[in-house]
Amino acid sequence: MQTKLIINNEFVDSENKETFDRYNETIGEVVTSSAAASVKDANHAAEVAQKAFESWSQTGPSERRNILLKAADILESKTAEFIDAMAKEVGSSSLWAGFNVMLAANVFREAACLATQIQGETIPSDKPGTLSMTIREPVGVILSIAPWNGPIVLAARAIAYPIVCGNSVVFKASEISPKTHSLVVEAVIEAGLPAGVLNLLSNKPEDGESIVNSLIEHKNVRRINFTGSTRVGRFIAQKAGYHLKRCLLELGGKSPQVILDDADLKEAAKAATFGSFLYQGQICMTTGRIIVDESVADEFSGIFAKLANNLPAGNPCDGNECVVGPLVTKGSAERLNGYIDDALSKGAKLITGGKTDGTVMKATILDHVTSNMEIYHEESFGPLICIVRVKDANDALRVANDTPYGLSAAVFGKDVNRALQMAKNIKAGHCHVNGSTVQNDAQAPYGGTKDSGWGRFDGRAVIDEFTELKWITIEPIAQDYPI
Repeated sequence: MQTKLIINNEFVDSENKETFDRYNETIGEVVTSSAAASVKDANHAAEVAQKAFESWSQTGPSERRNILLKAADILESKTAEFIDAMAKEVGSSSLWAGFNVMLAANVFREAACLATQIQGETIPSDKPGTLSMTIREPVGVILSIAPWNGPIVLAARAIAYPIVCGNSVVFKASEISPKTHSLVVEAVIEAGLPAGVLNLLSNKPEDGESIVNSLIEHKNVRRINFTGSTRVGRFIAQKAGYHLKRCLLELGGKSPQVILDDADLKEAAKAATFGSFLYQGQICMTTGRIIVDESVADEFSGIFAKLANNLPAGNPCDGNECVVGPLVTKGSAERLNGYIDDALSKGAKLITGGKTDGTVMKATILDHVTSNMEIYHEESFGPLICIVRVKDANDALRVANDTPYGLSAAVFGKDVNRALQMAKNIKAGHCHVNGSTVQNDAQAPYGGTKDSGWGRFDGRAVIDEFTELKWITIEPIAQDYPI
């Protein structure tokens, strides 16, 4: 597979003709060769986007809506291409890739619905004869950065929402999934988006920092949205803050699933299996800790271990219909092996799965995990989940909030009022009663608190993220002033 930069709706080489390869460690092959953008290319993309913004910002809602609706249809028509690209670049099963396409198409359609919802309001004024009102205006050029783990849907939201609000976009693809990200951009351009409104940059991993810095510094770039690690999010926030540019950050997580003493344990185990092991746990809202009342812990762990043990693991590039595929790098596997060793040495029990010497790790569960173990605190980002036993609901709430992260959460219990009260008290951007931590509806606001970032994707919340609110008055020509 090959990709180029896409600037002004043209597929171009980088200005220095350099390329980089995406090497898949699991199959031992180069799967994608991509154009490697330079800082000069990045600056050029920002300038092209600014020129396009001047006309795109004046387009009516029907034109924006129609393009986004068409993009959704085109995206779905490329499902087979996406499944192939995600299997090769990020080790995705067809289940996860197809799920990504569906979610991304929903994002484009929901964004299209927002075209006529970008509204202001009238404000009562004490000045006689004065009309006071607010309007929402497009911001300008948006720098959008999406990761590799949900490459279709995360790219879709980074692109669709700024565009429907009348902005232009410089989209920086992940070095790990350049072909997948290119396919998303191609679908939007194929839908009829005018030249320059959406531009794609790909780069060598070692050049990422300099390119992002140059774009944040660029006078034409007005806002940034980033989905990725908390570590990188901090750097982006610091840089953006210095240049007084607002950013939307969706970062890491250690999402708790709380299982109260009255929970339906079979349903809780099904949700835990889905939330822990979908795409081998490499999702930002993956269930990070199972927090279970000790009175039902033995029964729950038995059910959960049986479900997890039945999940097929393998490499989708070999034609396997696996649920748990390979980790994105061997380094990820080594890190997870370290968490297992640390936990076992401190008293945890391995109830299914185990260490791996390759990139494919079976669904693995550690029980009796305590706060002195690394896995209790660290985002595993792999098919490794821990069970923490607690004495009662108050203890469960304490443990659920015993983390610097605050992205997603879940609470299971038949007493809905009690479960709802706990959901309200868990510090997270979203919490689901009797549902998995892995949830996404394009019409609902999505984002985190604490070290999981700030701001919200999806729903009407994106209007505030990608527009400026302006106050306007129309006043009598002749007025009396106090001086």
